[in-house]
Amino acid sequence: MKQVLVKGGQIIVETIPVPAVEPRTALVRVVHSCISAGTELSGIKASGVPLHKRVFRQPDLIKKGLKMVAETGLRRTFNVAKGKIETGNQTGYSAAGIVEETGTELLGIKPGMRVACAGAGIANHAEYICVPRNLLTPVPDEVDLASASTVTLGAIALQGIRRAQPTLGETFVVFGLGILGQLAVQLFKANGCRVIGVDLDADRLDLASQMGADNTISPLDKDPISSVHRITGGHGADGVLVTAASASHEVLSTAFQMCRKKGRVVLVGDVGLNINRADIYEKELDFLVSTSYGPGRYDDRYEKQGLDYPIGYVRWTENRNMSEYLQLIAGGKLQIEPLISGVYPVEKASEAYKSFETAEKRPLMVLLSYSEEKKEARRTLSISTATPKKTGQIGLAVIGAGGFAKGMHLPNLKKLKDLYTIEAIVSRSGANAVATARQFEVPVATTDYNEILSNDKVDAVLIATRHNMHVAMAKAALEAGKHVLVEKPLALNRAELEELIGAYEKIPEKSRPVFTVGYNRRFSRYAQAVKEAIADRVGPLVVVYRMNAGYIPAEHWVQGPEGGGRNIGEGCHIYDLFNYLTGAKVAKITSSGMASGTEENLPNENFATTIEYDDGSICTLVYTSVGHGDYPKEQFEVFVDGKVIVLEDYKKMDFYGSKHKSVTSTISEKGQLEELRAFVQAIKDGRLPIPFEQLVQASEISFEAEELMSR
Repeated sequence: MKQVLVKGGQIIVETIPVPAVEPRTALVRVVHSCISAGTELSGIKASGVPLHKRVFRQPDLIKKGLKMVAETGLRRTFNVAKGKIETGNQTGYSAAGIVEETGTELLGIKPGMRVACAGAGIANHAEYICVPRNLLTPVPDEVDLASASTVTLGAIALQGIRRAQPTLGETFVVFGLGILGQLAVQLFKANGCRVIGVDLDADRLDLASQMGADNTISPLDKDPISSVHRITGGHGADGVLVTAASASHEVLSTAFQMCRKKGRVVLVGDVGLNINRADIYEKELDFLVSTSYGPGRYDDRYEKQGLDYPIGYVRWTENRNMSEYLQLIAGGKLQIEPLISGVYPVEKASEAYKSFETAEKRPLMVLLSYSEEKKEARRTLSISTATPKKTGQIGLAVIGAGGFAKGMHLPNLKKLKDLYTIEAIVSRSGANAVATARQFEVPVATTDYNEILSNDKVDAVLIATRHNMHVAMAKAALEAGKHVLVEKPLALNRAELEELIGAYEKIPEKSRPVFTVGYNRRFSRYAQAVKEAIADRVGPLVVVYRMNAGYIPAEHWVQGPEGGGRNIGEGCHIYDLFNYLTGAKVAKITSSGMASGTEENLPNENFATTIEYDDGSICTLVYTSVGHGDYPKEQFEVFVDGKVIVLEDYKKMDFYGSKHKSVTSTISEKGQLEELRAFVQAIKDGRLPIPFEQLVQASEISFEAEELMSR
C-alpha cells in the first residue's frame, strides 16, 4: 500500500505492507484523508531540523542520550537514533473509508461499513489504516466520505465549543479563522449564538461571513477590542474561542480584554501563554483549555484498549464528539465543502503540502484521495535481494522492531553474521518494518506473522513484541517447527504458562524445536564469573539483588494488560538469575509490595521478594521505582562460604575473600550478545540453552510473588 511519510523535512510516498488487524481494531480502506495545515506543517518543519540541533533544543534529550551511551554504549544509542530517523514519521490524523476486516474482539463494526477515523499515528495518510474502536465512528448515509474525513478537526472544534458552554443568545468571538475557526463559527451559530470573527486574512473574514458570522474584524483595519465592545453595546463578549496559532502572548491578552465581566476564554489554538493578571483579575474571567478531540484523548485505556467512559458520567467523549460532528453535517447544520481548498491523489501528496506555502490564496484544508478500487491487501514486501544462507547459518526472523530490537538485538545479530542470516522483519507498523529491513539489509518486511511461519528460509524466530503477544506467537512458532527465542516474560499468567507448556510438551521430544526465553543476564560474563567462583561452594547462597528501576507512569503499557506489570515483566529476569546461580528448586516464596494506596507507586513495582531454595539458599530481589536515576540501576551481592561478590550495574564486579580478580567494562554488559551465541549453539547441539524447568520456575515465582504482594 501507499503511505505518506515525513523524512528530513520532505514528504515521501512509500510502498509499505498493509497493517495486520489486531483483536480490538478494524482495517479500514481509506477513501479520503484530511491534511491539517497547522499541526502537520509544524511537524514537517521539525523533522527537517538536523538531529544535533533538535537535541540541543531539548535538554532532556541530551541527558537521556548521555545516560543511554553510558549504559549501553555509543553504537547502540546511534542505532536507535538512526532507526527512528530512517523510519520517518507517519503523518495524518483524520480519515474516512470502508471497513475491510475486523478484529476478533471488535464489537459493533462490520466489514463494508463506512467509517470516519481519528488519531495521530493511527488515521494516517495511507491506503489502509488499523483503527481501534473508540477512534472510529460510522458515517451517516447523508454524509460523503470527503466531508467525513474532516472528523478529527470537527471533533476538536466541537470540544472547544463544549468547553465554552454557550447559551442561546450569547455573543462569542472566534479569534483565528483557520479551519477550526470556520467550523467554530458554524457550531456557535448552531447553538443560537451571535458570532464575531477576527482574523488578519480578508478572504477568511469573507468566508466566515458566508458561514454565518454576524460581524468580522480585521486587526489591520480597526482595534478588535474596542470593536467587540462597540458591537456588544459596551459590555464585551460573553466569551472568546482562541483558534489562532501565534507565539505572541498578546493574543490571549486581547482575548481577555474583549470579554465582559465573568466571561470566559477557551484556548484551542497554540499561542503564547504569558498571562497578565490585570487582564483577568478585575473581571474575574475564566480561562479554559480545550484538549484536542475531547475526554479520552491521551488515555491509552480509552483510545487503544477500547474502555469507554459511562455516558452518565462523561456525556461527550472524543468518540461521541466525532459521531455528533457527523450528525451535524448530516442535518445540514455544518457546511464542509466550501472549506475544502483542494483534493489531491495520494501520489501527489508532496504537491498537496506545498500548496499551503505556494498558493496565492492560502488553503484552509486539503484532502488526499485514494483509489476506490479494492486491491489485494499485501502484508509482505521484498526489500532487497536475499543473501544465500551459508552452511551452519541459522535463518532468523525478528518479530517486533521496537527500540530494543533495533538498538540491541539487530546490531548484535549483524555482529554474528557468520552464525545468523536475518531473513525477515515483522512489525505492526509497515513503515517501521520496511525502514528496519532497509537499515539492517534484511530481504523481507512484513506485518503478517503467519507469513514468517510458512517461510522455509526461516529456521528460528526472535520474538520481541509487547508481552501479551509472547505466548500466542511462541506457541504458533513451535507448532510450525521453528526454534524460538522469546523475550521475557515468558507468560503473563498461569493460564498462559500452562498453555505454552502444553504446546511444548505435545511435540515429540526428538522433533521438538529449541525453545528459550530472553533471560540474558545469566549469559553475561559477570554472571558466568559468579557461577565459576561459587562452583565449589559448600554452603548455601545468600543473594541480595537491588533494582533501581525508575518511574513509569501507571498508564504506560508495561503496567497494563499488554505488559503485566513490572514484577512479572522484569522481575522474572532476576528470578531466572537466582535459579541459575542456585541450580535448585524453590521451597518457599515471600513477597510484599509498597502499600502506598496511590497509582503513582504501585505495589508490583516497589516490592521485596525472597525465595528460599531447597538447598538452603536465600535470594532476595528489592525492586523500586522511587529511587533517583543518577544512582546505578542494578546492584548484586552474593554471600557464600566466607566470600562476598559485589556487582555494580554489570560494569564492575569485585571479589572479597576470593582469589578471583575484579571484572570491569566501560558499558553495561548484560549478556545479550552471548545469549544469541548460546541460542544458535543450542540449535546445533539439539539442547536447551536454559533448562525448560527453570524457564517455567522463573514465571511461577513471578506469579506467586504477584499474588502475595497484592494481598
